[in-house]
Amino acid sequence: MSPRGLVTIGRAVAIPVSRVSVIAAIVIVSLIAAAAVATLSLGRLGIPLADLAGALTGGAEGKQAFVLERLRGPRLAVAVGTGAALGLSGALFQTVTRNPLGSPDVIGLGAGAGAGAALVVLLLPGALPASAGALAGGAVAMALVHLSTGSGFRAPGRLIVAGIGVHAMATAFTQYVVYAVERDKAAVLAAYVNGSLAARAWDHAATIWVILLVAAPFVVFISRRLVAAELGDDLAAGLGAAPERTRAVAIVLSIVLSAGAVAVAGPIAFIALTAPQIARRLTGLPGPHLTLAALVGALLLVLADLAAQQSPIPGNLPVGIYTLAVGGVYLGYLLSREWRRGSL
Repeated sequence: MSPRGLVTIGRAVAIPVSRVSVIAAIVIVSLIAAAAVATLSLGRLGIPLADLAGALTGGAEGKQAFVLERLRGPRLAVAVGTGAALGLSGALFQTVTRNPLGSPDVIGLGAGAGAGAALVVLLLPGALPASAGALAGGAVAMALVHLSTGSGFRAPGRLIVAGIGVHAMATAFTQYVVYAVERDKAAVLAAYVNGSLAARAWDHAATIWVILLVAAPFVVFISRRLVAAELGDDLAAGLGAAPERTRAVAIVLSIVLSAGAVAVAGPIAFIALTAPQIARRLTGLPGPHLTLAALVGALLLVLADLAAQQSPIPGNLPVGIYTLAVGGVYLGYLLSREWRRGSL
């Protein structure tokens, strides 16, 4: 394999790859596997390492079957799928906006999707599934941001200001729902709006993995055009990348992936912001690094959920609290860096 080349699929698709990206992907997959083993084996209810292989191959019984099939197995599958969806969503959005701060959760997409899910689940029960409400809420949030900036998604400063406003409005609406519904439902929603993987089931895992599988062919199809999109609209148009169409498809895919993640786990903060940045720094090469961003997102969320499950802090804090604490520091670093560069 050359240091940097293309993997072609027929005549229409060419995926940029590099040796360092492949090595990084292998390392991250290994780390995800190690974190998955720790998730299933640590703690009072964990499956002993000596029994884990047998349990995974169909030999689980009693408590082990409950842990694997009902308690931690679905939760782990949701964490991997949701983290991958968020990482991929962030990579798509940051690439076409050419803005490291253009994360779906930072500019209000996650909050909008959460508000849409809260609306259909608690105020209009049975009208639509949570995933449809999340998708509609995310789309409305992005439409408001696009209109508010006056220049679409191109100006970083305006994007952040508009996103903060949309995020605040969506959060206020969600808090209204918390106040308006019955107390027991509000407690469940309070955990949901912070991003939670507790009490996940296999149907949640199936939802996010189906969304990933449906989005994957479209992501592969535009992957080469995304490389050109990073060069600017004029150069991308000269290379035949159709920048406006590519941007529209990428943003739609980002909304679908982020809304799917919100539908199954709530608006988990900052995975979409940090995963693409880490993926880019691991390779040191330009490009969207979509697969690597998805893998990094999966690893970050699995590690955060492992910390949430094994933390000595009482109360079983939602996993979103942990990602919010770490991601807030990283967002501050990015803001200060962009300010020094004069990008804001």
